[in-house]
Order: sequence, then structure tokens, then C-alpha cells
Amino acid sequence: MRLISISPLVATMAALSFVPSVAADPLTTQPAADDVTAILKDVLKKDRVPGMAAAVVRCEGPIVVGVAGRRAARGKQKIAAEDRFHLGSCTKSMTATLCAMLVEQGKLKWETTVAEAFGEQAEKLNPAYRTVTLKQLLCHRAGLAEDRRPDLATWPKVLLLSGDMLKQRRSLVEIVLSREPAHEADSKFAYSNYGFAIAGAMCEAVTGEAYEALMKRMMFEPLGMTTAGFGAPGSPEKIDQPRGHDTLFGMYSAVPPGPGSDNPAVIGPAGTVHCSVGDWAKYARMHLLGARKPEAVPLLKPATVEILHTDPYEQGYAFGWVIRDEEWAGGKMLAHDGSNGRWYAVVLIAPQRDLAILAATNAADDTAQKAIGGAIRKLRESFK
Repeated sequence: MRLISISPLVATMAALSFVPSVAADPLTTQPAADDVTAILKDVLKKDRVPGMAAAVVRCEGPIVVGVAGRRAARGKQKIAAEDRFHLGSCTKSMTATLCAMLVEQGKLKWETTVAEAFGEQAEKLNPAYRTVTLKQLLCHRAGLAEDRRPDLATWPKVLLLSGDMLKQRRSLVEIVLSREPAHEADSKFAYSNYGFAIAGAMCEAVTGEAYEALMKRMMFEPLGMTTAGFGAPGSPEKIDQPRGHDTLFGMYSAVPPGPGSDNPAVIGPAGTVHCSVGDWAKYARMHLLGARKPEAVPLLKPATVEILHTDPYEQGYAFGWVIRDEEWAGGKMLAHDGSNGRWYAVVLIAPQRDLAILAATNAADDTAQKAIGGAIRKLRESFK
């Protein structure tokens, strides 16, 4: 079982961003579901992935969802509007948002350290990690190694973890943070899935509640994200949801949900959320509102939203978002992508355009990434 990855991020986000586009004129185009579906069907004629779904959302008005293709390659079941897609590292900003809620409640601080969160367990960790803060973990500045490819010194141990999830995550903390840092904390950016898993464990440590339960109670339920869950969606016995796909010699092979179909649940805060693109758009709308009308955003205070949307290190990334100015967006863009190697998802938020675009597919090879990039470009051009 290899998996991990969770985000191709850098190359793909660059491809999605730096393409010619019109200037940021006042917004007038209102999307329709038929328009979104037509765009996806057109993309599938060229890039033949099993299935796709996309959503376009503004601060007000309906969330518009389009779908195309099949739940499984060579299968009969068509993708439906409420079907669930695996979001990979697009989970990360959700984890940072959960942390922000706990900061507002006084249970965490952005400067809460590993030692403060984990108490006596900190004595078992490398001293260099004990002063690492929640903020550093959520900005990939904790001194952890880049880990989109499995670290053979730690990954086999993580895969063997079992039992109670709170205990599993505490064990992961010890496995990862007992080693020597890759570099000094705060000295450089290094994309770390483990960092977000540890941030999730900090949430658990200060609440006594599992990350998954916190997400459901504090985010999914208040936002009405009824399809949201964790891991590969659906049942192994029947194709009642889209299935992720492996690729071999250009042929797609559907992978049933179950053991080995996703990264282990213990790293869930880094990237195992699934939901429909419509429900995902409810979350994206919260951040779009936060950027445009912070006084109207649900769940968070305006000052907290500003923190989540600001890059304190000027590195182009913070709190689960790629953050940078883009001409097509008319200014700041928030974005992320995610993949476990069998699914691929991308979200772009352009506050100045009052526009968020989300797209997902149940494959993750080069063709899938090309398909998502093409769909987003067409959606971006169509809904100005």
C-alpha cells in the first residue's frame, strides 16, 4: 500500500492559474446546471476519465452543480449530483478552520505548542519539536520533512496502527516527532501531511473528542453538509457511489471502498474527507463570504477569517490554502488541490469576482489532472 501524496499541489495549481483570461470586470454571468454539465461532458470527450462533478457558487444564489460520466470505468451507473467524491488535501483548510473555531473557544491558541497540547507525552518527543506551534504546523513550517511520498522510516509504522483513533493519533505524534527534524522550525516551507495530522491530534487533546466527531458537530452539521464523511465513499458490495481508480497501461480499474482503498484514517486531518461537490461548495461559500462580507460569515469571527486568509510567511501558502494574487481573479485567490492517487479534486476561490469553482474526478492520473484543469478553465471563462 503506497498511497499518501494527497496533493500534487505545486505543478497542477500553477497550470490552473497562469493561463490567459479576461480582466476582472463586474460579475454578471449566472451559472446554470445544464451549462456546467455541458462543459464537463465536453471535457470528457477529450480526456476520458471515468466521471466528473463540478460546482459554481457565489455569495448569494443557488449552488450550481453539474456532473458527467460514470461511477466506475466501464460501468453502467452514471454520476449523480449528490454523489460523494474524495477531496484529498482539500481537507487541509477544513482542519485549519476547525482549529480556528477552537481558538475562538479558547481551547487552543495559534501559538499553542506541541508540549502544551500533549503534556507528559512531550517528554518522549524530540526536544526540537516541543516548541513547535499550531500555526507552524498549519503553515508547513514545523521542521517536518516534505512527505507527499511515503517516508520509509515512519510510514510502515503508521500503517500498522490500529484500535481507538485518539490513541492512534497520539501514537502517530510519537512516531513522527520523536525523530530528528528535517530542518529548524520556521526556517523553510516543507509540505507535510503529518503536520496536519498532528494539528488534528492537538484538537483531540484539548477537547477529548475525535477529530471526525469534531468536524461533524462543528462544521458539517452547521453547514448542512449531509453527504460529508471520511475515507473512500460507498459500499464494497455495490456501486452506490463513485469509486476511485488505479491506472495501468492507460486502463482504469475501479477500487472498491475498504482496507487499502484510501490512506489510513489516522492521517484524516491531512486529507480523507469525502462529500458531494454541492456540499463542498457550502464550505467554499463560507470562505468566499468571509473574504467579501466577513460580518456575514457563519461559524467564524471576521478577525479569524482574516487570519486564515493571510499568508504570514509570504510563502504562497497558509492554513490549508494556496494564497496568491492572480490577474484572472482580480486580486487574491485561495486554492488547493488534493489526491490520494485514485481521486483528484480542486477548489479555487476568487473573492473579487464573487466566485468559487470546485471540480472533482474519480481518477488521479495525468489525464485526470488535465481534465480537471480543462474543466476549471472553461468554467472560469464561462462564469465571469
